[in-house]
Amino acid sequence: MAYQKRTKDQLAARVAQDIHDGAYVNLGIGMPTAVANHIPAGREVILQSENGILGMGPAPAEGQEDYDLINAGKQPVTLLPGGAYFHHADSFAMMRGGHLDICVLGAFQVSARGDLANWSTGEPGAIPAVGGAMDLAIGAKQTWVMMDLLTKKGESKVVERCGYPLTGIACVKRIYTELCTLECTPQGLKLVDTVDGLTREELEQLINLPIAA
Repeated sequence: MAYQKRTKDQLAARVAQDIHDGAYVNLGIGMPTAVANHIPAGREVILQSENGILGMGPAPAEGQEDYDLINAGKQPVTLLPGGAYFHHADSFAMMRGGHLDICVLGAFQVSARGDLANWSTGEPGAIPAVGGAMDLAIGAKQTWVMMDLLTKKGESKVVERCGYPLTGIACVKRIYTELCTLECTPQGLKLVDTVDGLTREELEQLINLPIAA
């Protein structure tokens, strides 16, 4: 198959492309944080962090990091004019109260109907609790997942039924990967786009699931 995978930055830019002007968005720990660096010029997107920040900007330039200003993943961030800090409890009230338009989360697995597994693989020494992703996945108006389509072993992370502990049930609207963008519907997966050179039929073989055009 002659196709070129999206780089991490290209994938982040692909996600950012779909975020509408004026949206309130939470970017999860890991790959999703890169989306902040690719918001299209002239588009106002208000980024929220669950540790109590609203109005985050892109990552700081090297040497300009302020470790008193960090996101939920303990990465240094910037604050745009008009940005604010507030209590952790108020931040979770935003998340649980349906005040976020979109959250972008990483995942270990996503089912065809949108079930999300992103907190534990069950391996020894895994983190002990689900954390704020549970609140984000259910509280945001739309939950998007940004992840590699395949594991290092070449197995699909998009599955018919999740084998890992669930974070949320039927909560994922879209899946953004290095090879494709998929929409989760009650009827199963729907194709939004693929990278050049990858057909829908080839993608179905990779994930071993049917995909509606």
